[in-house]
Amino acid sequence: MNIDKGLKHLKKVDEKMGRLIVEFEKPEFKKDSNYFEALVRAIVYQQLSGKAAATIYKRFKNLFPENKHFTPIMVKERSHEELRSAGLSNQKASYIHNIANAFYTGAIPKDIDTIGDNEVIECLTTIKGVGPWTAKMFLMFTLNRPDVFPVTDLGIQKGFQLFFQFDVLPSTKKMMEIAEAWRPYRTLASWYLWRLVEGPFEW
Repeated sequence: MNIDKGLKHLKKVDEKMGRLIVEFEKPEFKKDSNYFEALVRAIVYQQLSGKAAATIYKRFKNLFPENKHFTPIMVKERSHEELRSAGLSNQKASYIHNIANAFYTGAIPKDIDTIGDNEVIECLTTIKGVGPWTAKMFLMFTLNRPDVFPVTDLGIQKGFQLFFQFDVLPSTKKMMEIAEAWRPYRTLASWYLWRLVEGPFEW
């Protein structure tokens, strides 16, 4: 993803977005080639505060003390109870085993970066526990795809409401229609919507 080119495009097509780009720092997107680890991390971080999730993820990694990186086979060999001992919920421990199985059996292709966004989502959501939201986060922050718009994300909905100064949260249909203007860099636009929610910013 060419961030500079994307920011230039967003400034050109949307003056208000241009104000956010000037106000806030430039986003960093670092491609992660360890797809398995990235998905496991995404599951751990789901619906938790950053601090709590980081603690649990550190404990999870400590289950594999001899290794810098854990692999699908290593995770498969850990029992459900061992995964739970890191602080994972029953559900998340099961989901992580599901992800390990999917990578181990080759259900998730090693060259997943070569297929289109929709195909990536279809592929990942075949794993029980990986929903469309997680798949879109993977597209954005692991594969660094430039035009992803996680319309069901509450932070994006709140950011959209603040950006357009709507009285209520907008419908996903309305969001999709309006966000067309930000193509093909909706990933970057989304980042600034999240940043707007964090604040502080006043129009």
